[in-house]
Amino acid sequence: MPSFPRGSKGLFRLGLRRPRSAAADVDEELRFHLDMRAEQLAAALGLAPEAARDEALRRFGDLEAARGRLHHGARRREGRMLRRERFETVWQDVAYAVRQLRRSPGFAAAAVLTLGVAIAANSTMFGIVDRLLLRPAAYLRDPDHTHRVYLVRYDPDERREIPANNISYKRYRELAESASGLAEHAAFFDASAVVGTGDETRELQVGLVSASFWRMFDARPALGRFFGDAEDRTPAGDAVAVLGYDYWRSRYAGRPDAIGQRLRIDGTLYTVIGVAPKGFNGMSMSPLVAYVPITAAGHDRFRDRYFTTHQVSWVEMIARRKPGTRPETVEAELTDRFRASILATPRHLPLEQTRPHAILASAIFDRGPKPGQEAKVALWLAGVAGVVLLIACANVANLLLARSRRRVREIAVRVALGIRRGRLVRQLLTESVLVGLLGGGVGLALAYWGGGVLRTLLLPDVDWSSGGALDLRMLVATAGAALLAGVLAGLTPALQAGSEDVSAALKAGGREGSAQRSHTRDALLVLQIALSVVLLVGAGAFARSLRNVRGVDLGFDAERVVHLAAELTREQAPGEQRRQLAERMLERARELPQVERASLTVSVPFWATWREDLYVPGVDSVSTLGEFTTNAVSPDYFATMGTRILRGRGITDADRAGGARVAVVDEAMARVLWPGADAVGKCMRVGADTMPCTTVVGVSQDVRRGSFDEPATEYYLPATQADAPGYGVLVRTRGLARPHVEAVRRELQRLAPGTVYVSARTLQDLVDPEVRPWRLGATMFSAFGAVAFLLAAVGLYGVIAFNVAQRAHEVGVRIALGAGTRDILGLVIGDGVRVAAVGIALGAVAALAVGRFVAPLLFRVSPRDPLMLAAVAVVLLLTAVAASGIPGWRASRVDPSTALRAD
Repeated sequence: MPSFPRGSKGLFRLGLRRPRSAAADVDEELRFHLDMRAEQLAAALGLAPEAARDEALRRFGDLEAARGRLHHGARRREGRMLRRERFETVWQDVAYAVRQLRRSPGFAAAAVLTLGVAIAANSTMFGIVDRLLLRPAAYLRDPDHTHRVYLVRYDPDERREIPANNISYKRYRELAESASGLAEHAAFFDASAVVGTGDETRELQVGLVSASFWRMFDARPALGRFFGDAEDRTPAGDAVAVLGYDYWRSRYAGRPDAIGQRLRIDGTLYTVIGVAPKGFNGMSMSPLVAYVPITAAGHDRFRDRYFTTHQVSWVEMIARRKPGTRPETVEAELTDRFRASILATPRHLPLEQTRPHAILASAIFDRGPKPGQEAKVALWLAGVAGVVLLIACANVANLLLARSRRRVREIAVRVALGIRRGRLVRQLLTESVLVGLLGGGVGLALAYWGGGVLRTLLLPDVDWSSGGALDLRMLVATAGAALLAGVLAGLTPALQAGSEDVSAALKAGGREGSAQRSHTRDALLVLQIALSVVLLVGAGAFARSLRNVRGVDLGFDAERVVHLAAELTREQAPGEQRRQLAERMLERARELPQVERASLTVSVPFWATWREDLYVPGVDSVSTLGEFTTNAVSPDYFATMGTRILRGRGITDADRAGGARVAVVDEAMARVLWPGADAVGKCMRVGADTMPCTTVVGVSQDVRRGSFDEPATEYYLPATQADAPGYGVLVRTRGLARPHVEAVRRELQRLAPGTVYVSARTLQDLVDPEVRPWRLGATMFSAFGAVAFLLAAVGLYGVIAFNVAQRAHEVGVRIALGAGTRDILGLVIGDGVRVAAVGIALGAVAALAVGRFVAPLLFRVSPRDPLMLAAVAVVLLLTAVAASGIPGWRASRVDPSTALRAD
């Protein structure tokens, strides 16, 4: 074993003795000191060498304990030294990378901005997907064991299972009381309600929840208390309310004296007993103004029917499993009770036909069996953002490859001087990661300023304020995307630079090296073009879907019609008084200068429908042929809506109470019930098969009421002959409706008794949310596709320009031998078109492969449309010609003597 020089203080230099271990140095140092002490004792006491060594050990004490202490201290110092050395190495790599980027500000700006735009897209989309699909409701207790309950039935007509998340309150109680595997359960419903009095009256979202709802959350009231089981009981719960935190701050300025005050909700005065904590929205993603007992609100809305019948399906059920209980066990219990409940219901279809069962889904709604269309589009857009990031990484990798060719002699010299290739690769990767992190900073700034626009466009009803514009999860995701981008962009250039042939590079003097690097740049360019094809095809498919949706004939003029209704409770007005108020509103609306026509209605497209039992002579079971919705209207209805009468007549003033019962059916209903025959003059029985005949007097144009795909099968009754649940007023304005909505609403508000609120909404406002997924898909696919297309075009230009510059000698020789401008242009453009053609072919294959997955999101468009693929191919080929033509033209103007001398 080697030893320290005599007299040295080696114990204090252990961390510098590498590669020897700290333990070996400690042992050597101890041996040295013992030997010196033994020599001193032998000389002083005249002892033999062995006796002197034994005496030295005795006087030293516990050698093993001292050795252990010294080993531990040495290892700690050695670890600190190694960490310091690693930090210094990393710091040197970072400083070197900074110097290199400062020497090439143009390259740095282009690379950072390219990655920044892509990272911003990914950060924003992560925030949206995180809110929709990853993040459970705030304060939710044990999300892994908490579920939304869905009841599923098989529809023989549509040949698919239809899950329902809205069930009756009676069925909720039946399910909840029968499942022994549930630790807790609750019912809830987010309802639009009229809140406030006087000028402060607004339509706002209110949470109708059971008392057990609060036990599903680890939330404490910010003020006051939550309501309990004693206040949430059938038939009518207590009129108490817990305010939402944001509403408490805005309406009551956060004052403690809000407790005890009374808040009018849908005509009922609720006493405020508490305030929910900040950020608490229940199971909703939008802020709610208040939470009230579901039994109190249910009684106000439906009287005793809400808990005595299965016909009113309106509540949602959430449940938490007991620890150790499997979801399948609870689902089996709920399914048994669900089937028993159906068997107790009169006029049900056979269970073998409908196959009813219950499922426990995720507590996050959009991860369940009925995700919203916006969530599906958002998930695709997140994938598209990832594709854009790949394109950006390929683009920056090409820039780094081109830059490494200019630094080939510098790298070769450093290798020749002794730098290890691993250290060289690490330095180059550090440079690319630094670019990625700088791009992440730019991406965060862009996501902060521009992400709000995208979030509002995609989900305008979601509360984005609770987590802030940039929360910790988004910061972590952005940092991860930046690191990944830096590694992906720099890995190939770093590895290729690290494998450089030193002698060949030094002899070449920095000229173009192997052809392999050119092939690598071409491969990255092919990847960019292929991915751009996929995005551009997706953009075209969504754009055509949006065009097709907008081209659908809805059967009514959505932009010119306003629906108005007085929000009355049963205590405020019985059914007959409601109708009389609606008729007074109708007469007043007809007198307004902004109004062209007006009519009464019950059903409203894309918002509210009404159904009655229907019987048709000669048809065994009308219900098996589809769902037939009912509407009760006044004579001007079809002219107000802009719906045409195709045959016969519409509803007229002659159709009065006590007269002959008449109806107008739409064309879709006529085709279903009387195929091949004229529906005019046919008989229907509405309500029961014992009712008198209702004669069809006209056939109207089809109207879309809940879907753009198929028209509703609907029939219209005169308002004077129908026992309708409630009426609203439809107003056709002179010109577009939106500028006149508030003025018309204020005029009709004057007719409403007491604190009753008159709501108003244009039909376009009801249609727009249905169009939003296609508009979003078209907008964002087009934006991402445009970014990808721009990056591909710039990348193509950069690669071709670099290749031309590296082939300057060859071009000079060709010109010297008589090649003309056309020949040089053909050579350069041919190279660019060949690369583009390969990328287009691969992209077309990829687009065809993923087309079947995106097809459900499109509207009457095939993602495999050959014309769309051909259009994208032509655009990219023309771009390749333009991107190659510029450097080709410059190359054709080169003086051959200059090019040859430069070589």
